Amino acid sequence: MAHGFADVTSTPRSTFYDRGRFGRLFPTLPAFSADTPAMRAALAELGAPGGPMDAGDDLSDPVALITDPALSLHNRNNPTSTAGFTFVGQFLDHDMTFDPTSSLSRVQDPESIRNFRIPALDLDSVYGGGPDSSPHLYDHSVDGGRSTLLVEDVPGSAAVSVDGSARHDVPRNAQSVALLGDPRNDENLIVSQLHLALLRFHNAVLADVRADLGSAFTVDEVFAEAQRVVRWHYQWMVVHEFLPHTVGQDTVDAVLRDGRSSFTWRHDPFIPVEFSVAAYRFGHSQVRPSYRANFGTSATDPAQQFFGLIFDPSATDLADPADLRGGRRAPRRFIDWQTFFDFGDGRVRPNKAIDTTLSSPLFHLMGMPPTTATSLATRNLLRSLMMQVPSGQSVARAMSLPLLAAADLADVTDQGLDRRTPLWFYVLREAQVTAAGEHLGPVGGRIVAEVLIGLMQGDSGSYLRQDPEWTPTYGTSAGFAMVDLLRKAGVVATLP
Repeated sequence: MAHGFADVTSTPRSTFYDRGRFGRLFPTLPAFSADTPAMRAALAELGAPGGPMDAGDDLSDPVALITDPALSLHNRNNPTSTAGFTFVGQFLDHDMTFDPTSSLSRVQDPESIRNFRIPALDLDSVYGGGPDSSPHLYDHSVDGGRSTLLVEDVPGSAAVSVDGSARHDVPRNAQSVALLGDPRNDENLIVSQLHLALLRFHNAVLADVRADLGSAFTVDEVFAEAQRVVRWHYQWMVVHEFLPHTVGQDTVDAVLRDGRSSFTWRHDPFIPVEFSVAAYRFGHSQVRPSYRANFGTSATDPAQQFFGLIFDPSATDLADPADLRGGRRAPRRFIDWQTFFDFGDGRVRPNKAIDTTLSSPLFHLMGMPPTTATSLATRNLLRSLMMQVPSGQSVARAMSLPLLAAADLADVTDQGLDRRTPLWFYVLREAQVTAAGEHLGPVGGRIVAEVLIGLMQGDSGSYLRQDPEWTPTYGTSAGFAMVDLLRKAGVVATLP
C-alpha cells in the first residue's frame, strides 16, 4: 500500500508535556453577568435536577429508553446524527484541552489558566510524549517498545462478541487504572473503547507502513510515518464527517472557502473560553440516557444484550456495574459499534437533539465532592459565570450574526437571562430554534468550525497545512469515515 512519504527522518513531534493557555475570542466583551448570589441562584435553578433543562427520563428501564419512541417525547432524537458522534466529540475535546485547576467557586481569568494539552488535533492523548517520554503506552514485546501501541485482551469465555471474535481493552495496571495519554478517556466505556480503536488503528497502519517502506528505514522512521498517516486520517474525518454532522456542511464550506473571521492568534493557536466553556459543550445535550453497549450472545434478543444507563449511582457491583462508567475490565464491557455508527445494517441509534434538554443521568454526576453541584447543567452555567464568558447576544452582535428573538428565550427571564443569556445555553437554544436540533446554529456552529479548523491550520504538522488537497489512503471513494477507522482497527464484529 503506497503512502505519501512525509519527513520521516525528523524526530517525532512530542507535545504531551508542553503547555498552552486559554484565551478569549472577544476580549472586549463584558461577562454576561457579575458573580452575585442572585445570579448563582438563578443558574442553579435553571440547571437543577428536575428543573427546566432536565428531560425527566424514566430511568427504570434502560432498554425501553432506546426501543420505545414514546419515551423520547421530552428528550428528542436527532435523525441526522448517530449516537457515536457524541463520543467522537468527547474524544476530540480531550485531545485539545485539559483544565484540572479552574474552580466553580471564584471568578478566574482564562488567560491565567494552563491548558495541559497543546491545542492541536495531534492525538497526544493516544501517543503521549512518544516512546521515549511515555514508554508505558507502548508494547515492549515488539520493536523494543519503539512503535507499537499497547492493547490488551479481555480474559474469559464471555469476552466475545456474537461472531465469536475476542474482545480487547485499553492497557491497565493491577488496580484496573487505564494507562492512557489522557486518563479522562476512561470516563465511560464508550470513549474508552473509542480510544482502544485508535490504538488498534495505529497498529494496523503501522503494519502497512512497515511493509510499504521495507527495511531501508529505521523503526523510529517507520513509527513517525505511521503516526503522520494516522493523524491525517483522523483530521480528515474531523473536517469531512464530524464537523458537517455538528455545524452543517454550509458552515464548514464557508470557513474553508472564506477563512476565519473571529478565531485569530498572534503566534500560536489557543483555546478560547467561548469554545471550551460554552459552544463546544453542545455535546452534553446529545448524550442519551442509556445505550446498548453490545449484542452479547444474540443480535436479535435484547435480553441477551448489554444495555446500560450512561451513569447510574445505584449500580452496586463495583467490578462490573450495570451502567457504562469506565475504569473497569470485565467480559461484557466492550462495544459493538453497530449501535453507534451507521454500517448500513439498520442497527444504528440516533443521537439526542442539540437543545436545552439534557438526559436525566447528567443531573446526578458521580464522584463529586459533597458540597459540589452534581448537575452537569448547573456546573456548565456556573463555569460560564466564573470564566466571565459573554452573553450569547453580545457574541452574536460581535460576529454580525442574527440574534434569537425575545420569544425564543421567554422561559428564562429570571435575573434577565433572556436578555443576557449564558453563551452555552444560548448556543443550545439557537440550535433548537434555527436547526431543529440537528446541528449547531449560526453562532455556535461558526465558533466550533473556526476553532477546530483553525487549530489544524495553525499546526505545522497537519494535513491542512502541509497538503490541504491530500486525500485518505484508507476508506472508500467517498473518503474516510468513522466506520472505516473502526473496520481497519478490527473492532467491528460481524453480526447476522
